[in-house]
Amino acid sequence: MTKILIKGGRAVDPASPLDGKRDILIEEGEIRAIEEEIRCEEPEVRVIEAEGKIVTPGLIDIHTHLREPGREDEETIATGSAAAAKGGFTTILCMPNTEPPIDNHSLVKFIIDKSRTEAVGNVLPVGSISKGLEGESLSEIGQMVKGGAVAISDDGYPVINTELMRRALEYTRIFDIPVISHCEDTNLSKDGVMNEGYVSTILGMRGIPRAAEEVMVAREIILAELTGTKVHIAHVSTKGSLAMIKEAKRRGLKVTCEVTPHHLILTDEVVMGFDTNTRVNPPLRGREDVDALREGLAEGIIDAIATDHAPHALNEKELEYGLAPCGIVGLETALGLLLTEIVNKGVVSFFDLIAKLTIGPARILNLERGRLKVGSPADVIIIDPREEWVVDPSRFVSKSKNTPFNGWQLKGKTVVTIINGRIAVENGELV
Repeated sequence: MTKILIKGGRAVDPASPLDGKRDILIEEGEIRAIEEEIRCEEPEVRVIEAEGKIVTPGLIDIHTHLREPGREDEETIATGSAAAAKGGFTTILCMPNTEPPIDNHSLVKFIIDKSRTEAVGNVLPVGSISKGLEGESLSEIGQMVKGGAVAISDDGYPVINTELMRRALEYTRIFDIPVISHCEDTNLSKDGVMNEGYVSTILGMRGIPRAAEEVMVAREIILAELTGTKVHIAHVSTKGSLAMIKEAKRRGLKVTCEVTPHHLILTDEVVMGFDTNTRVNPPLRGREDVDALREGLAEGIIDAIATDHAPHALNEKELEYGLAPCGIVGLETALGLLLTEIVNKGVVSFFDLIAKLTIGPARILNLERGRLKVGSPADVIIIDPREEWVVDPSRFVSKSKNTPFNGWQLKGKTVVTIINGRIAVENGELV
């Protein structure tokens, strides 16, 4: 394996913490040295000049949907991981709402084996909480964890049965893995297509109240206290949810949460254009919620930023708004959007943003990744904070193109992605 020497970049690693000019030497898939200056004149060393650029740990996405098995027309492990690498994500978690769902050891093994042979980066499977995602009985949790599952979730569907969720939490305490909860009371959200509020009223569309999320967040916090187990709240979208999570953390409960770039950036006003690419679950909320999420990010209440990358075929999205499926792709646009709309507009610093994309998710999952450390796996990216580019779905590596950010002008882009010591992206394009 070729040695790689990254020269002259600003190295940023919130886990160290490190923020300064450093050279980084990579060999045999590991970071071998991080020093102010490294001289290496061996002919086989590949030197990458990073002057004026920022070197960070590879990003970690705790929440993606890769659709394989079952919907390979929308995405595969190969294409999804390639899209991730292009966006700077070197490790991603794939949710279990596939066809069939990942609810047993064999399907976890399928994901692991496929990832070893076809994935560009590190793909880690999430097993389902319940068999068939039906919310009636527990999946083979122990066998799935033994096979390589790093968390469990019924994401895409809430676990309505409180007793079942309690048992899942109690069982996972043995393995010290998080339960990732999709918080939605489907009796409150039934037939809703967007956020309940002023915009839904003037559009005449059925709304989904904030309470549909918040009552389930409250339940998960109560269960976390009852069981003493890790609970991770997926795609938080409301001010009320965030307030409860803040209080749970103050009380020392093992509650973490994530937010998506689209919930940090877009409000329900964009639905007025009836672009079905703005239909997501939970729905885009009002300005008050978006401002609260940004404040929660700056305050440190939010532990991670996750894309909730959800590919859909073009014909599925080209329907009446209320009939189109929920979800957008996000792996290739996340970093550019966050740099442009969150860092460059002063919501959080670059250092704090990188923490939410690296060591934040790594700590939730107990992963030995997400850091620039001698001896650690060489998952490293180089970002050009000055590069301006326009979102063009036709250039996406992802099989699906469903994004509400088509045509957006962004500033900041991953130009090099190194995964386990191998260059996967160079000059912003897949190698």
